[in-house]
This record gives sequence, structure tokens and C-alpha cells, in this order.
Amino acid sequence: MMWQVAMGLIGGLGLFLFGMQIMASGMQKAAGDKLRRILEVLTSNPFIAVVTGAIVTVLVQSSSTTTVMVVGFANAGLMNLSQALGTIMGANIGTTVTAQAISFRLEVIALPAIGLGAALNFFSKRRLKRYIGQAILGFGLLFLGMTTMSSAMSPLRDAPVFVDMLAYFGKNPLLGMLAGAIFTAILQSSSGATGVIIALSIQDLITFPSALALILGTNIGTCITALLASLGTSLAAKRAALAHIMFNVAGVLLFLLFINPFSELMMGTAQTIPRQVANAHTVFNVGSTLLILPFFKPFLKVIDKILPGEEGVVDLGPKFLDTRMLKTPAVAIGSAKKEVLRMATLAREMVKDSITAFIKEDHKLMVQVYQKEEILDSLEKEITTYLAELSLHSLNMDQSQQVSGLMHAVNDLERIGDHSETIVHLAEDRVGDKLPFSEEALGELKHMYEKVDWMLDQALEAFENDDYFAARSVIEEDDVVDNLEKTLRKHHIERLNEKKCHPASGVVYLDLLSNFERIADHATNISQVVLGVF
Repeated sequence: MMWQVAMGLIGGLGLFLFGMQIMASGMQKAAGDKLRRILEVLTSNPFIAVVTGAIVTVLVQSSSTTTVMVVGFANAGLMNLSQALGTIMGANIGTTVTAQAISFRLEVIALPAIGLGAALNFFSKRRLKRYIGQAILGFGLLFLGMTTMSSAMSPLRDAPVFVDMLAYFGKNPLLGMLAGAIFTAILQSSSGATGVIIALSIQDLITFPSALALILGTNIGTCITALLASLGTSLAAKRAALAHIMFNVAGVLLFLLFINPFSELMMGTAQTIPRQVANAHTVFNVGSTLLILPFFKPFLKVIDKILPGEEGVVDLGPKFLDTRMLKTPAVAIGSAKKEVLRMATLAREMVKDSITAFIKEDHKLMVQVYQKEEILDSLEKEITTYLAELSLHSLNMDQSQQVSGLMHAVNDLERIGDHSETIVHLAEDRVGDKLPFSEEALGELKHMYEKVDWMLDQALEAFENDDYFAARSVIEEDDVVDNLEKTLRKHHIERLNEKKCHPASGVVYLDLLSNFERIADHATNISQVVLGVF
């Protein structure tokens, strides 16, 4: 019997998690898959951050995913602690939507939803309908998984050991909370753990007090994901993870003090245990958020004292562009140049992060490059639009040339970001395929990067200060980099002939050289803008 129960539980849980993933993917695509744009509305206002976190979590159907994303943004300097904590609080609220949905026992619509979703996904010609179909398909699979888990656990009602253990959780909330935390930490999904708890309650295998203790534990267990994501990251990311842990643990301990009256209150909200569990989950997360909001700033100060230091935060949107200045072209051009310099600094950081990620096989740096690439693309669009609007105003010949030069520079910087992203793709190939690289090859790549980085440094200095001497030195160095690429290619061929290089690694190596050579070309183009030759 236990073997059948285990297989049914594992299979049902797999269907539940896969359905949740499919549904989240479809919802994200249907919404335009632009979660970063949603995050852009975050401000120092914690209320807006909470709402944003809830919306994002409803879309991705996982508070753990939202939290990891927040830690990643904080690590990349794209979000401060205030924004991160507000988003995490909202994520805790957003994840209750899944629990509410599955508690209504809509298993009768599971198969029809799968059929309708599959039909839309496979036969619709419009992408939006396919994405909606994917979301419906995932919704159906989620409930099919719930039904499978519930049916699989039905025989456990006749297992005295199992029933006694769950009853013991009701009498000992701390033990139940610990069990829920461990289960969630292993599963890496609070929604998945909540789904199993509700499945137990559907079969009357668990009393509400026991379920409540387990639910409280899931809120602690879900913190492990953020903790793991913050290992080896920046101060801001570590603060975000610590804030998540302290917020959830403090909420659980507070509710634990009043668990008996809270339990009685929640039992009066519905007739069935699954609905009572879902309501308790929602009330706990909403209540914890409402309780901490009045003490939001003092809570941030506590985090700062525990982990002291300075955060570096990158503004998501344009910082210097002001449409009111368009009527004053000289001022508008100066503002646009400052914004281009911000973009240039970000592009240079991406090049450094991408090659470091490749050499050290650092996944977190890879994620940062992808995040910065989105910011770079956004800045490119904003600056280009601003310059296009500026060009419609009365400009003299010199101003027209400056606007044209800025547009060229923005395009080159965006292309540098693209090459950095390509280098990260190559880093993922290296890690995924376990491609070996000799110290000699890695040393050559470092040397190539140093040459290119020098060119970028000089090109940005020339652009910022209108330094013609620095601009010419970059243009002269371009031939040096071209010759270096040819030399390194020759060395690579020699290693291949001597059987010292893995063929697949060699392909990646050559792609890296090509990307570095093109980045050098873009640095040269920026220098030519300074000289007025473009």
C-alpha cells in the first residue's frame, strides 16, 4: 500500500508543479513577458512595492521565484532594500492566490481545462490565444495533480501511525511548523507544499490545527530559496534575503502566540477544512504585511545594523532626460550625453561581468548580465526616442551633428551589450557541456579582454571630455586588437593540431575572440563620433 501511495503522491505532485509552471509560463507570455516593466514602477513607497510583488507573484505563480528575482535585482544594484522588502511582502500575499484556487476543489474542470487548453495551444494561429491556451492547460494539469495526490493519500486514513503523527502536529504546533518548514525547503516551493497540505485535508487525513501548524511552517521553509540565492552576492542581495527571513519568521512567531484564537477564528470562515486552510494562509500573509507596514522604516534600519555597509543601486529608467528641456536644445543635448555616459558605464560593466562569468563559471554573474542587458535595451529606446524628438526642434548644424553622433553612440553601446549577452550564452554552453579550457587559452582570453577594456575606457573618456587624443589612440589600437585576434586564432589552430584542445571548446573560444573583436570595433566607432567621423 505504501508504495502505491508514494508513487501516487510523487506523480500527483509532479503534475501539480508542472501544471503550475506551464500556467505561469502562459500567463507571463500572455501579459507580454515584461515583468521587469512591472518592477520599474517600484518606488520607495512600500505600498506600491507590496502591490507590485503580489502582481508579479500571481504571474509567475511562485513566491520563491519572485524572491529569487528580487535578490537577483538587488545583487545587480537595480533595486534597493526598501523596494526589495516591499516586493517580498507582496510576494507572500500573491502566493495565496494558488492556495485559494485549489481549495475550491475544482477537480471536475481539470480534464475539460486540459482539453480546451491543449486545443488553443496547438491549433490557434494567434500567439495570444496560444499563450492563453497554455495557461488554461497548466491550470487543468494543476488540478489533475491535486486530484491524483488526494486519491493516492486516501488509503492513509486507515494507517494509524500516519493519523497519529498528524494529530500530534495539532497538539504540538512547533513540531508541525518545523515539519512544514523542512518539507517546503526540500520541495523549494511553498505553493507545492500548500497543495500537499490541502490534498491531505481533502481526504480528512488532517485536522485544521495540524494543517495550520504546517502552513505556518511553509512560510519559514520558503525562505531557504532566498538564502541560497544570496550566497556569494552583494550586500544589497544579502540584506534582501535577511529581510525575507526575518519578516516571515517574525510573522510566524507572532501568530504562534495567538494560534488558538486564530485557529478558532479561521474555522468559522468556511465549512470545509481545505477552505479554512486557504483562508488561514491568506489572512496570515495579509495580516503579517499590515502589521509590519507601520514599522517599515525601523525594520529597514534593523536590517542595515545587522548587515552594515553602502548599497550601490542602478536607476532602472532614464535619470537625466527631461522633455521640458527639448525647447532648449543645448541643455537637452547635455542631458542626453549624461544619459549616454550612464549607458556606457553599464555596457562596460557588462563586458567585464560576462568574461568573468565565463572564466569563473559564475551563474549569478550570468544572471546579472541578462538583467543589465534589459536595462541597457530600455535606456537605448528611451534615449533614441528623446533624441528623435529633439531633432524635430530648431537645431543649428553643430547641434544636429551632435544629436546624430549621440544616436550612433547609443546604437554602438547597445550592440556592446548584445555581445556581452552572447558571451554569457557561451559561458552557459561551457558550464552545461562541461567544456574544458586550458590555462593557456583562458590566459589569452584575459589578455584579449584587457586590450578591449582599455579601448572602452579610453573611448568613454574621449566621449565624456571631447578628448581627441584619446579618441585617436583608440582608433590606432583597433588594428592592434585585429592583429591580436589573428595571432590567437593561429595559436588555437596549433593547439588543435597538437591535440591539446577539445574541438567543442575551440568553437566557443573562436566565438569569444570574434565577440571581443566586434566590441573593439564599437569602441572605435564611439571614438569616431568624438572626431566627427561617422
